[in-house]
Amino acid sequence: MKYTKSIISGLIVIVIVVLIFLSGTTVASGNRGVLLQLGAVKPTILTEGFHFKFPFIQTVQQIEVRVQKEESTQSAASRDLQTVTTKVAVNYSVDPGAVNKLYQEIGLDYRSRIVEPAIAESLKAITAQYTAEELISKRPEVSAKVKDMLASKLTKYYMMLEDINIKEFAFSEEFNKAIESKQTAEQNALRAQRDLERIKIEAEQKIAQAGAEAEALRLKKQEVTADLIQLKQIEVQEKALEKWDGHLPSVTGGATPFIDVNGLKKE
Repeated sequence: MKYTKSIISGLIVIVIVVLIFLSGTTVASGNRGVLLQLGAVKPTILTEGFHFKFPFIQTVQQIEVRVQKEESTQSAASRDLQTVTTKVAVNYSVDPGAVNKLYQEIGLDYRSRIVEPAIAESLKAITAQYTAEELISKRPEVSAKVKDMLASKLTKYYMMLEDINIKEFAFSEEFNKAIESKQTAEQNALRAQRDLERIKIEAEQKIAQAGAEAEALRLKKQEVTADLIQLKQIEVQEKALEKWDGHLPSVTGGATPFIDVNGLKKE
């Protein structure tokens, strides 16, 4: 009888320990706990740490609320009917205060059921509003519109969009060649325009230089007077006398010939 009581007491202790063990649960860091009672979602949301629950009646489903990353590659048609393949990275998180509703209405596969389709739909809708060239030149604007539309879609399903980054726009080979040809033509046109401007400036400089030279010549002509001409003639004669060796030429090119006086004396 004594041993029977001891065994019963031991079993009771074991049962109590097991119940205590089953009554406790721990929610990991970066998660929230959805409390389920006999399969039904309760409004209580368990935060990080240790919590008590009714064993065999209540269970806890943990859902991550940290920022998650989703990368997607989607093909869509632009406004000018060019095929555009867009690679995008999306950062989002589950609303910590609505994990119970997310689990109840969507479940744990919210990424494939909500996030991926929302990204694809947003990219296709915004891409169709722009031409292929505008997608490149207005990339920040396109990214902002995709972000607004995607944020609106995720908010309906208890998720928050943190950020979006369009990594790449890829086009068909034919379109890439057309863009390259256009850029080459634009560069050639710009080069020709610069050459034309250079030639125009050089011509204007030559005209200005010729005008300056003509003006200088006109001023010099205004300075030439009869007195100045006489003075120049005197200067020339003085320089000639400085170089004269004292012998007169026999004949000059003038109307009256010079006669060699020394020769006449000898005769």
